[in-house]
Amino acid sequence: MQDMSTLTVPSDLWPVADFFFQGLGNEINLNNENEVSMLFRSFMLLYLTVVILTIITFKLGFARKLPLIKNIVVYTVLIIGTFILTLILGLNLPLPESLFVAAIILGVYRLRLHRERGASQNES
Repeated sequence: MQDMSTLTVPSDLWPVADFFFQGLGNEINLNNENEVSMLFRSFMLLYLTVVILTIITFKLGFARKLPLIKNIVVYTVLIIGTFILTLILGLNLPLPESLFVAAIILGVYRLRLHRERGASQNES
């Protein structure tokens, strides 16, 4: 039976999560304030990375401008939803890596769309 004052850190993390959780070792002593603060800091950095990449992906994926109240609601739900996703799946699935790839693909798409619209306006 595992001691309730320690928490095991998985060793097979995805690259971004591994980068943030690399200084923790294999087990965290929950009675040690420094180790708990490092765990919290690492999780918050992973969470902020996921939030930033989600916002970038949202901005690149949806071209329509929303009114202010709808924008506030969308970003509030986005921030709460990414917290839940990061808490449940942040260490098990490549969330930041997937969002990074999605942001690059959407960025390339938007760049090509912008260039094509510019070329068609120049022809007219």
